[in-house]
Amino acid sequence: MGHHSDWRPLVVTPAEIGTKASADALIGHLGDLDTLGDLLVREKAIVFRGFEVTPDRLDEVMDLLLPNRLAYVHGNSPRTKVGRNVYTSTEYPPEYTISMHNELSYAQTWPARLLFFCELAAETGGATPVVDGERWLAALDPEVRESFAGGVRYTQNLHGGAGFGKSWQDTFETSSREEVEALLGTTDAEHEWTGEGGLRVRQVRPATARHPVTGAEVWFNQADQWHPAGLGDDTATALHRVLSEEDLPQSVTFADGSPIPPEYVTQIRDRGLDAAVDVDWRAGDLLLIDNMLVGHGRRSFTGRRRVLVAMSD
Repeated sequence: MGHHSDWRPLVVTPAEIGTKASADALIGHLGDLDTLGDLLVREKAIVFRGFEVTPDRLDEVMDLLLPNRLAYVHGNSPRTKVGRNVYTSTEYPPEYTISMHNELSYAQTWPARLLFFCELAAETGGATPVVDGERWLAALDPEVRESFAGGVRYTQNLHGGAGFGKSWQDTFETSSREEVEALLGTTDAEHEWTGEGGLRVRQVRPATARHPVTGAEVWFNQADQWHPAGLGDDTATALHRVLSEEDLPQSVTFADGSPIPPEYVTQIRDRGLDAAVDVDWRAGDLLLIDNMLVGHGRRSFTGRRRVLVAMSD
């Protein structure tokens, strides 16, 4: 693993920067910090802890950490919009662990930064694991890395209002077919409208990417999340009883259309989680990550948990 094996997010607290434990103190610190971009690239992820940030002060903090807040357009995770381009982090059932991924790595463009805010920590569990993308890539067997050299093909089936998975209206935050077609026309994605008002989107993307500043090559795809094997045997079997591979809400193959072996998928999923570092939440915490250098996920939990997320370019 080399020097990546001991990587952890930088933790910033009021004591370490000599300020009070308040949102005003954090806002003042960030306003004076003109090297945040350099710091984030160097550290890859930063936790701001102990500043007692509350939801009513979140916009002020986000405006400093995310220079151009983006909408979650073409996102595949179930979530709810709760503010100005602020969303619930995910709405998958709490008993499931969400595997490591980089936000929108299956799309032609993706956010450069993600910001998570813990409004309410879970009773138990619920950490956000983060993984160094170079370490994740290095953790995979050479056979697996080489097999993905040609990239991957994603297929997304979005219903028109009723069905499995997400609707195209929720995915693109519009009910206009023309707007969707215009957006997809800029992405090199193939698309077709299907029966009952659905939409099928196909796109071929690389499996790895190089960071524009550091040049680091990182594992950067969602093959394990889009492949049925990544869901576990029971869930995959249940889905295949009611839907063909072609009709699954989302599926993935190698770029040439050949199937990805299930054992490759489970290796990618498991080694990403094994290489990850858990960020255990306390109410008021913020986590800022470089979305290319660091993947993220979610550990299972009990009790109520509310973590919000926003993103920027």
